[in-house]
Amino acid sequence: MKQRIDTQNAPAAIGPYSQAIDSGTGLVFVSGQLPIDPATGAFPEGGVQEQTRQSLTNAKAILEAAGLGLSNVVKTTVFLADMGDFAAMNEVYAQFFSEPFPARSAVAVKTLPKGALVEVECIAAR
Repeated sequence: MKQRIDTQNAPAAIGPYSQAIDSGTGLVFVSGQLPIDPATGAFPEGGVQEQTRQSLTNAKAILEAAGLGLSNVVKTTVFLADMGDFAAMNEVYAQFFSEPFPARSAVAVKTLPKGALVEVECIAAR
């Protein structure tokens, strides 16, 4: 049976979705995380690196609320407003994960909510 996961340490869902869902099958699905600082409701100052750091920090907080960590992540999807930011995003991303790295897709999108430069979603296994 699926169970909703919520934490105040990440931005609240602003629509008809959950921060994450524990599927009841050993997989936890974390919704795409914009780089919103839950304490301020704003993006961090800077560019894609600061935004990537915040998005991954938000995902980490949600995983921790589920009793998991980044080492449990098996798949991520990174959405970029500009594929030209890939290398800069990747530098920060590499600081959050270690071998064996999760599988990953990275795609450029036309726009992201609130004008974000990056959004990250992930799937973790118990």
